[in-house]
Formats: sequence, C-alpha cells, structure tokens
Amino acid sequence: MSHHDQLLRFNFQHLDIRGELVYLNSSWQQMLARYDYPANVRQQLGSAMAAVVLLSATIKFDGNMIMQVQGNGPLKKLVVQVTSEGAVRGLARWEGLVPEGSLQEVFGDGRIVITVLSQGADPYQSLVALEGHTLADALNVYFLQSEQLPSTFQMVTTPDCVAGFFLQQLPDSRSALERQLNEQAREEDWTRINVLAATVDSGELLGLQPETLLFRLFHEEQLMLHAPKDLHFSCTCSRDKVERTLLTIGRAEADDILQTDGKIEVDCEFCQERYLFDAADVEALFDPDRKDEVPSGSIVH
Repeated sequence: MSHHDQLLRFNFQHLDIRGELVYLNSSWQQMLARYDYPANVRQQLGSAMAAVVLLSATIKFDGNMIMQVQGNGPLKKLVVQVTSEGAVRGLARWEGLVPEGSLQEVFGDGRIVITVLSQGADPYQSLVALEGHTLADALNVYFLQSEQLPSTFQMVTTPDCVAGFFLQQLPDSRSALERQLNEQAREEDWTRINVLAATVDSGELLGLQPETLLFRLFHEEQLMLHAPKDLHFSCTCSRDKVERTLLTIGRAEADDILQTDGKIEVDCEFCQERYLFDAADVEALFDPDRKDEVPSGSIVH
C-alpha cells in the first residue's frame, strides 16, 4: 500500500512514552534514481534516511539536521539530511563489495556524527559509536547511555520505499519521591509497549496505513495523533553557495583551474546538478564592479 511521504508523531496519553512513524516513497525513489546503489548500500542508506527524519522530531530547530556515518570499511560514507521544512536528501560512497553483517564489517572503524544547524543558535553535535549489528542498534545504545532516554528504532528499506518506527520514554517530570514510588510501573509500561511494538513485521510497517498499524499494536492504549508532516526530496545546493565556495578558495586557485581546464565545474553529490563557471563568470565573481558587464554562468542538468 502506498503512503505519502510523511512523518507522523503520536503520544500515549497516560504514559511517559512518545512515538513516530516515517514513510519515504517518492523522495526515496528520487534519491535512488541518481545513483545505482548496491543492495547492501541501499539498505544502510535507507535506514539512515529514516533515522535522521525520526530524530528530527525529537528536538526543535530551524534549519538542518545532518547525520554522517564515516568509516574505513567498504562503505566509506553515508550522509543524510532533513530540514525543518521537511526536505530530505542523502547519498552513500563505497568501494568494492559491501558485505552484509555488523556495522563493524560494513563501515569498519568509524562513528556516527549528528549535527543540527539552526538559525540563531550555535551548532549542536552528537557523536555515536558504531556499536551493534544495525544503525538502529547503535542509536538505541546511544540514547540509553548518553541521553538516559530509553529508545527503540525500527527501519525497513526496499527499492520502492523506506519506513521507520520510533518509541522513546520521556523524562520523568515528577518529584524524586513520586519517581521512586512509580519507577516500577514506569518500567513495566515501557516494557509492555516495546513487547507490543516488537510484534510488527516489515510487511505490516510498509503495508498498513499508520492509523491501522497503531490500532493493531496498541488498541488497549489511548493514543494522541499529531498532524502529519509532509516530506519531500529537495537539494539545498545553489549557484550562490558554489560562488561563496569559490570566493573562499581565492582568485589565484580559481585562475589556476581555469588555465588548466578552461572552465570550473562543480557537481553536487546529492542531486548531480552541475554548475559551470567560465573566465567571464570568475572575473565577475572576484570583481563585482564588472558583474553587470559579463554574462552569467550556466547550470547543466
């Protein structure tokens, strides 16, 4: 069954637990259309893409959340990104055969870096160890050990779509005495909800409508569903950003490239947009007073 590309949040009304569901269809297919990913690479990229969208709903930000997984193994790099407006993009880089196996076998020695870039705020960054068999395992361990927030991630990837399921125990806001008296009940609630969630299989997660899935799993609980957030594929690259990069490298290096190649070509890894700069473009860039005298550069799709 086809889902819209969306993120759906829900809360258990009488429990300190929240949850999320994410579905990526059209946006996922647009990402795959740009690269011929091997099956195991596609699997890891889809999991990361679902994870970063699920994580984006756990904090408030106005900008970008980026997850990078880098290592020295066959799968060298994953980069996935979601904006506060629901735009998603991602890519993977690998060498040779990427095996099925643990994170160590797939990525080698490495780590997960989660960065939040929000307007008006300092960048925020978290480092996650590559522990466990899957990215879900690594994120579960991170939230339990570093954030003291028990969490569970489930991600499913196919060539057509990606789906993710997330549960998290909320911080206990009660007094110390109340927490002590109710700790056992709180842990029992968390265990019960996770036992129910563990019964979902990939076919149900991909095939059932969100409301139907949640009712099947938690029909004895009272849930509050929030309005879904639409997601879409979009790249944040632009000619203006490329121009700022060229200004950073300086006129001398830009002229060296022009002398060698006759032009400057900059390709976006995410969307494969190509930005071309000739000598006139570079002259206008580094000599703004002449910008109106020369033709603008081009974009090649």
